[in-house]
Amino acid sequence: MSLLIRLATLLALAMPLAGLAQQPYPAKPVRLVVPFTPAGSTDILARATAFALTEAWKEQVIVENKPGAGGMIGAEFVARAAPDGYTLLMGHIGTMAVNPSLYPKLPYDAVRDFAPIALVAMVPNVFVVHPALPARSIAEIVALAKAKPGTLTYSSGGVGSAAHLAVEYFKLVTGTEIVHIPYKGTGPAIADLISGQISLTMTGLPPSQQHVKSGKLRALGVAGKERLPQWPDVPTLHESGLTDFETTQWYGVLAPARTPAAIVDKVAADIAAALARPDMRQRLEVEGAQPRAMGPAQFGAFIRAEIDRWGKVIRAAGIRPE
Repeated sequence: MSLLIRLATLLALAMPLAGLAQQPYPAKPVRLVVPFTPAGSTDILARATAFALTEAWKEQVIVENKPGAGGMIGAEFVARAAPDGYTLLMGHIGTMAVNPSLYPKLPYDAVRDFAPIALVAMVPNVFVVHPALPARSIAEIVALAKAKPGTLTYSSGGVGSAAHLAVEYFKLVTGTEIVHIPYKGTGPAIADLISGQISLTMTGLPPSQQHVKSGKLRALGVAGKERLPQWPDVPTLHESGLTDFETTQWYGVLAPARTPAAIVDKVAADIAAALARPDMRQRLEVEGAQPRAMGPAQFGAFIRAEIDRWGKVIRAAGIRPE
């Protein structure tokens, strides 16, 4: 009799767990971790994504900022989280494609430790110069840099930042010598460019847009596949003679590895549906972002290709972490 009682007790305890397992996802709030401080591009795009998913799911998607160590702290946190779909990462080019080659002891594996869900948006870098610089096209910048090697300077938000890698890639492609001046953040890097202490940089649209509009900076090219609607008269670098040149910052959602495929596919489908909405597209475009829906398999292949591409740039340029 005691054995039957024990079996009945175990069955009673298991029933709520079974019921929970059968509940549709999500059955409780979801965390979307941003591995950087608030108000940056990653945070802005994460909050737009979280808002859209909250509307779709009727469950709160909470953006949680875990900054530090070039995005490594937040990324590692998600990599070690339970693979149940309730802790997600807003990853970007730095955390997922640059860090694997830049840091020899990365605390996570960008491929092995994550399940790619969906690419959300891309933010093309723009090539901007101080207006006193005697160059009004990419061709003229290349000619100037070759005529006076090492005299032009460029600013970045730090070693391994998007601007650093973008201009190093430009130097490799064009065979030019331009001196890197790293700063602690994009803000001061742009400030010294505006003041004339720096010659040029390549950065995303948001931090440079108002300064180009006011005439404090001059935009020479867009490092994406298409011209920006905000700057229809500014050609792409491809149009300027650098065939297939592209340095685009990208942002997408990932889960811990071994997250059930059904959850991964649902989140991917709901993100794709959100990106198809005109209001969501407009919200991203205001931030200088181009919506780019890409599902799990394609996003995973894209990440692997980006790791390979930027690894080659990092090795060729001899870039080392600070």
